Amino acid sequence: MIGLVTVGAIAAVLLVGVLVLVRKPADPRRVVRWSALTITVLVVAALTPYTVDDSGAAASYLLGVPVVAALLPVLAQRWGRLAGVADVVAAVVIIGWGLLLGLGIGGAFLPAAVLLIASAVGTWSPRPGTTT
Repeated sequence: MIGLVTVGAIAAVLLVGVLVLVRKPADPRRVVRWSALTITVLVVAALTPYTVDDSGAAASYLLGVPVVAALLPVLAQRWGRLAGVADVVAAVVIIGWGLLLGLGIGGAFLPAAVLLIASAVGTWSPRPGTTT
C-alpha cells in the first residue's frame, strides 16, 4: 500500500512538472505550492487507514506534520518574500519528517518536498527582465 501511494505521489509530481513546463502559468510557484499541498493531503488520505491501524492515536501527528508544513508556503505567498523562506522551511520539515519516519510512510511525503524545493529555487532565480 505504501509503495503504491509513493509511486502515485511521484507520478503526480512529474505530472505537475510537465504541466508547468508546457502550460507556462502566469505564477508557476503558486501552482507548484498548491500542488504540493494537494499531493500531501492525498497521500495523507490514502495512508490514514493504514496508519491508524498501525499507530492508533499517534496517526494524527504522524500525518499532520507534513500537511501543516505543506500548508505554510500556501499561506505565506500572501507576503511575497516570505514565501521563498516558507518553501525551504516546509521542504526541510517534510524531508526531515520523511526520514524520521524511515522507510515506512515517510517516503510517500518526499515527492511533495521536491515541488517545494522547485518553488524555492524559482523564487530566487533571476526573472526574465524587460529590456530597458
